[in-house]
Amino acid sequence: MTTSGSTAGGHRRGLRSIRVPTSRGTIVGVTRTYRDRCPGVLRPWIADDGALVRLRLVGGRTSPQQLHRLLAISAEHADGSVLLTRRANLQLRGIAHTDGCVDPVLVDELTDAGLLPSASHELVRNIMTSPLTGLTGGQADLRDVAARLDAGLVADEELAALPARFLFVLDDGRGDLVDRSLDLGAMAVDPEHAQVRIGGRHWGDVVALDDLPDVLLGLARRFVDLRGDGEDAPWHVDELEDPTTVVGTTFARDLRTHVAALPLRLGSIGQDDGRRAEHVPVPDGLLTADLARELLAPAGPDVVVTPWRSLLLPDLQDAP
Repeated sequence: MTTSGSTAGGHRRGLRSIRVPTSRGTIVGVTRTYRDRCPGVLRPWIADDGALVRLRLVGGRTSPQQLHRLLAISAEHADGSVLLTRRANLQLRGIAHTDGCVDPVLVDELTDAGLLPSASHELVRNIMTSPLTGLTGGQADLRDVAARLDAGLVADEELAALPARFLFVLDDGRGDLVDRSLDLGAMAVDPEHAQVRIGGRHWGDVVALDDLPDVLLGLARRFVDLRGDGEDAPWHVDELEDPTTVVGTTFARDLRTHVAALPLRLGSIGQDDGRRAEHVPVPDGLLTADLARELLAPAGPDVVVTPWRSLLLPDLQDAP
């Protein structure tokens, strides 16, 4: 069957349904008959109210200064707000455009703000991480793993060919991201090791955290080789005829990964180092300048955008 229409995440025109077996039974999936159009800065989505651009944040990490700067940029070039996405990224919309391109001045300003660190790889820097990793709970601190994975992605010319919807998910062992759809990822099983994940159903070997970024990058290169480059090339590992060919050998799921956590509760959260984090809501994920001034007033140097379209302010010294 074929469907039509469009979304802000990419065209839906030209889908063909297929049946995909999963651990929860057989579901209807899709094969692609067009290239993905997931937006970036240099490849905006053109909506009725203007262009929409997406800014990737590795593990949702940013700073109060970047958010305030982005809101100022939005006031000048977009609708004045910043939208938090369910992949812990940021979006601007309502942007003027010419022939499908935004003003180069906007691109320069976003680059100067540190929000476009790679023109060639901007679309593929899709790395989601447990928001509290390294702060409290979990089995391991995955912040360095995420940063090294991002650096490896950007440094590899071949990996610029990954689809813009391809997602790495790093769960620190608490299980807050275990149910997220993913292409490649890992779940920590102790402070120094994690089990690799391949698509939504398959598990790889348990590897040292020091080796994990290189392992995931190697699997991503394998996916690029397997998918090809035609109009109908798969976007996701689970869309391959046999997803296990990405890794070769699969393993049983480690018993230590059988954990799950509810979405992060709002309010003050004690950190392992004696400081605290504050998890604050952003209604409908829509951040305005006034709201940012209120929410970010107590923030330290870091802010984490969460997959629940909220903000985490870590490393606070003062009492709640």
